[in-house]
Amino acid sequence: MQPFDMVLFGGTGDLVMRKLLPALYRQHQDGLLPPAGRLLCLGRTQHDDASYLATAEKNARQYLGAAFRDADWAEFARRISYLRLDAQNTEHYPLLAGKLNEQPNHVRVFYLATAPNLFANICQSLAAVGLNKDGARVVLEKPLGHDLASSQLINTEVGQFFEESQIYRIDHYLGKEAVQNLLALRFGNTFFEPLWRREWIRDVQITVTEQVGVEGRGDFYDKAGALRDMIQNHLLQLLCIIAMEPPASIDPDAVRDEKLKILRALRPFTPHEVATKTVRGQYRAGASGGKPVVGYLEEPGIGHNSHTETFVALKAEIDTWRWAGVPFYLRTGKRMQERLAEIVINFREVPHSIFGRPAGVQTGNRLVIQLQPEESVKMHLLAKEPGDRMKLRPVFLDLDFDDAFKTRRPDAYERLLTDVIRGRLTLFMRRDELDAAWRWVEPILDAWEASEDAPKPYTAGTWGPAASSALLSRDGYCWHEEG
Repeated sequence: MQPFDMVLFGGTGDLVMRKLLPALYRQHQDGLLPPAGRLLCLGRTQHDDASYLATAEKNARQYLGAAFRDADWAEFARRISYLRLDAQNTEHYPLLAGKLNEQPNHVRVFYLATAPNLFANICQSLAAVGLNKDGARVVLEKPLGHDLASSQLINTEVGQFFEESQIYRIDHYLGKEAVQNLLALRFGNTFFEPLWRREWIRDVQITVTEQVGVEGRGDFYDKAGALRDMIQNHLLQLLCIIAMEPPASIDPDAVRDEKLKILRALRPFTPHEVATKTVRGQYRAGASGGKPVVGYLEEPGIGHNSHTETFVALKAEIDTWRWAGVPFYLRTGKRMQERLAEIVINFREVPHSIFGRPAGVQTGNRLVIQLQPEESVKMHLLAKEPGDRMKLRPVFLDLDFDDAFKTRRPDAYERLLTDVIRGRLTLFMRRDELDAAWRWVEPILDAWEASEDAPKPYTAGTWGPAASSALLSRDGYCWHEEG
C-alpha cells in the first residue's frame, strides 16, 4: 500500500470519533497501514494536538473496548495531528495545502464527514489550492441530498472539481464481510447459480432494524425519515447484490454496471401501488431493552404533528427474465424488537412431497445471510428425525466463518477506508446508481406527501405495524421471524 495522507473533515464529530478513528486504529494494529501514513483531523474547535488526542483516546477506549491497547494506541497516535480549520473559510485552506505538500508523493484522501451542504464549498476550496490533483480522492458520506434534484446538484457541484473516478460515495453496508461473502457465494460457486432465478426462488426478504430511537438526532431525522435514511441507499444496494447478473469481472465498473441494470429494472410505483404495496409507520411509547421509552412524537426536536416515518415495509418487483414474478420485500425501522440486518432467500417448495407436510413447518428451503448483530450464512433444509418413522424436521447448515478462517474479520469501515487508500471503487456507489435509486424512491415520497394519512402507529419494542405482516400475508407469505 502506498504512503497516504487522510484528511478527516468533521474531525471532532461523532462519526470520526465513533467509527473512523477506531477503524483506522484496528487496521494499524493489524499491520495493514503503511508506516508512512498520516491522519490529519480538521475541526473548528480550539485544540492543539495533545488535547485532541486526549479526546480521541477517551472515545477510542469506549468504542474499541477490549481491542484497545495502550502501547498500540501510543504508536497509532503518532500518525494523528489536528488542524483548526473552518470548512467554509477559504483563507484556511493554504495552511492545509502547506501541511500536505510536506509529503508530495503521498496518496491524498479527503473524507467529508460533514453535512452535505458543505461538500461543494470544501471541494471548491480544495481545488483552489491545488489539492484535487495527482490522484486525490474524496469520500462523501450520506445523505447525498433529500431527493433526486438535490442529489444531482451535490454531485454536479462536486464533479466540477473531482473526476468521477476520484469520488467515493460510501455505504458502510457494502463493507460488511457477510455482504461480500454474498458475492463470493453467488459468483464463486457453481451450485447456487442454477437456482438463483424465478423458477426456484419464491421470494426475497431484506430486513434492517434497530432497537434505538432517534438518539438525539431528531432535527436531522425528522427531515429524512426511514425511506431516505435506509431504503434509498442501504437496502437498495443489498437488493442489487442479490439480484444482479454475474459481472464479467470484479472490476469496479463491471460490478456497478450490473447493479445499475437492476435499479433501472425496478418497477416504478403508481400512486395506487404506493397505497397497496408500501407501509409507513411511526413508533409510539413502549419498551426497549426492558426499559420504557417515549414515542417518536415525544422525542426532542420532533414536532407534535410530524408525519415522518420511522418504519417502512414495501414490496419491490424487478422486471427482468430472471426475477419476473418474484417479490422482494424490504423492511426497516427504529425502536424494533431486535437489532437485526438479514437477507432471506426463500426457495420454492418441492413439487410433490412424498413425506407429507410437517405440521407448522415451512417445507421450502431458505438461505439466511445475517449481517448484524452477528455475521453468518445459514442454509435451512429438512432432514429425517432420528427414530423408526420417516419424520422430517428443520435443520440448518451454518457457514461459520470465524471457525473456518480463525481470524478477525474487519468491520465495514475498516474495509472501506482501506479500499479508498488503495483506490478500489468496487464497493462504492457510482453517480448513475445514486440517480437511479432516487428516481425509484421519489414516487413513494411524493405519494406520501400528497396523502393526508398519518403513518401507522406501532408500539416501541415490536416488529412494526400489523400492516407490515398483512403486506406479505396477501401473497400467502410471512416475515422470517413469523414463519
